[in-house]
Amino acid sequence: MHFVVMGSGRVGSMVAAALDERGHSVAVIDINSQAFRKLPEGFSGQRIKGIGFDRTVLKKAGIDEAYGFAAVSNGDNTNIIAARVARETFGVKHVVARILDPRRAEVYERLGIQTIGTATWSSVQILERILPDRSEAVYTDSQLGVCLARIRPHNAWIGTAVHHLRERLGCEVAYIDRQGRALLDLDALAIQPDDVLFVLTHKDRLADVRYALTRVPDTKE
Repeated sequence: MHFVVMGSGRVGSMVAAALDERGHSVAVIDINSQAFRKLPEGFSGQRIKGIGFDRTVLKKAGIDEAYGFAAVSNGDNTNIIAARVARETFGVKHVVARILDPRRAEVYERLGIQTIGTATWSSVQILERILPDRSEAVYTDSQLGVCLARIRPHNAWIGTAVHHLRERLGCEVAYIDRQGRALLDLDALAIQPDDVLFVLTHKDRLADVRYALTRVPDTKE
């Protein structure tokens, strides 16, 4: 799939690098060509200098074929305009914009543009909003801040012992759906192909747990 990221700052470069690492095609737009230095050396995506809401620039970045668009420059106005152009002119369904003004953010959420503010702005949460969803929260206790999520792990987790996964990610696996059977006694089990995990975690950690389980495990951890 193809993604367009506007803004090659710290977070934008991290989002672009993570998408590239997963094998997606990525185009990064920034008005300052020096900003592309933040991209990792092995980044294989496009680097496009230009204004992120300019239609010609967006077309050069492949916006017509884009599955998702992230506007994460340093300016609310620029991000708002770019996000609206991506969604309303080019019909991109998965659009995320960094908007620091909470009043503006509320308005654009109603228009279908997902927003990230100061408290929640991170590359993990941006990726969660524009990548294809492989999981869902099936129950949330808002009062206690606890969430039960259904997550299909990346194939690279196959063979990992459940107890090791718990320790590594700091979450609890409540049960596993394995070919339509609910497995509750998990202490001696390892992840198998097509397993679906029902993970219990704090709500504010769900994005991190979901992200970790749906990508290749970091061997440095």
